[in-house]
Amino acid sequence: MSYPTNRMRRMRKTKGIRALFQETRLSASDFVLPLFVVEGLKGSEAIDSMPGVRRHSLTSLIHEAKQAYSLGIPAVLLFGLPKAKDALGTQAYAKAGIVQKAVRLLKKEIPGLVVITDVCACEYTSHGHCGVLNGKEVDNDTTLVLLQNIALSHAEAGADMVAPSDMMDGRVGAIRKALDKDGYNDTLLLSYAAKFASAFYGPFRDAADSTPAFGDRKTYQMPSTNAREAMREIQLDLEEGADAVMVKPALTALDLIARAKHRFLAPVWAYHVSGEYSMIKAAGKLGWLNEEAAMAESLLAIKRAGADRIITYWAKEAAKYFASA
Repeated sequence: MSYPTNRMRRMRKTKGIRALFQETRLSASDFVLPLFVVEGLKGSEAIDSMPGVRRHSLTSLIHEAKQAYSLGIPAVLLFGLPKAKDALGTQAYAKAGIVQKAVRLLKKEIPGLVVITDVCACEYTSHGHCGVLNGKEVDNDTTLVLLQNIALSHAEAGADMVAPSDMMDGRVGAIRKALDKDGYNDTLLLSYAAKFASAFYGPFRDAADSTPAFGDRKTYQMPSTNAREAMREIQLDLEEGADAVMVKPALTALDLIARAKHRFLAPVWAYHVSGEYSMIKAAGKLGWLNEEAAMAESLLAIKRAGADRIITYWAKEAAKYFASA
């Protein structure tokens, strides 16, 4: 039957009626807050290319995490910046490394908070690449040993979940094997499964001091042209033991989030990355759009596409917004 019998506007007449027919909802429990913790930093410091986001000392990290947890945000994702870097990224798995210290402190101060750690070497290597170099190339299999060491050190510190973001082949299976061998059977593994070589990571590289000293990451991160390859990456990571998989960036891969959600039974997460955050911040500051409305629309699109959880720098603001929406 068609118009005038079917009048779709009936479902939009008032705020209350719109709420009754609303298909997609967000709340604080949908979000994960990424946090940067810096060895030796006193207090916190602003990140120019990411307005509203700060690098933290251990003390300010706890304060920020407590604020997020009080809003109902269940988890944080930690990135560490060490004082010293070397070619092999050895500080990434140091027992007294900055992330390891942060994990122990977070679990002590906020026991109910889920602590997720990024497992990669780019913040710790002097060359800025995500693994061990052989000449000018990242050596895949040698890097697997490094990733195992990093993941084990995070699990030993008390991390609830480790999240390898390096895009080496076989790293999920290698990390799962190492965790299980050392008795960390219950440590969850979130894989950056479909991670594209993206222009939208620029502000993050400022924040994490992880810009490559030469070349780029296109030999290990995915080309944005390949959807079937993304599904293969996800499938392989699940076969190797990933508990959940991530698509990154989120807004430029909504189709792949939707495809993964329908194809796989595992939880599908999405990372609303730094460039996606900063471009809305910048446009809002210039008055070109309503920042809060654009934030909400972006996050709802990611959820509508099928993301089970969204990693976003807007987690705190979004938790407040959707609590009162």
